[in-house]
Amino acid sequence: MSVVVRTKSAPATFTLPIKKALAEVLPDRPVSNVETMEQVVRDSTRSRRFPMLLLATFAVLALVLAAIGIIGVVSYSVEQRTHEIGIRVALGARSVDVLRLVLGGSMKWVLAGLTLGIAGSLGLAHLLRDLLYGVRPTDPLVLGAVSVLLTSVALVACYVPARRATKVDPMVALRYE
Repeated sequence: MSVVVRTKSAPATFTLPIKKALAEVLPDRPVSNVETMEQVVRDSTRSRRFPMLLLATFAVLALVLAAIGIIGVVSYSVEQRTHEIGIRVALGARSVDVLRLVLGGSMKWVLAGLTLGIAGSLGLAHLLRDLLYGVRPTDPLVLGAVSVLLTSVALVACYVPARRATKVDPMVALRYE
């Protein structure tokens, strides 16, 4: 038998009085296990905590690897366009123009990937429906938050090589082959 008691103050202060009251009402049933609802919920989710921690760790690792990959691809693109960037700077392009050129081109690819990712997630959302509790797989808030996070990481990752491109010396870049 279970008894649930709701209190407005600390539950531990009511343990002994409740045990005494139950012993008076039901003397043949000893009170053995007194737990707060917080303990009950924590114990019921214990088996899922480690897999969720592992999943979160892998998600962060994937995000870091994606950022490193974006830095690598954009750096390679800037390296390939060093001659073009040098010509632009020699013709009067400011640092902000070069930054806009590199970031704009990179962010177009990021937005294209984000669009395909959202479309894919909406298409496969029915597979996750049974695994989620309290949130729909097509929840606009979750999709928006993930989109903002991924776009922010990509923007920071693209900014590193774009900032390096603004420091291109036109004389060195024009000699570059």
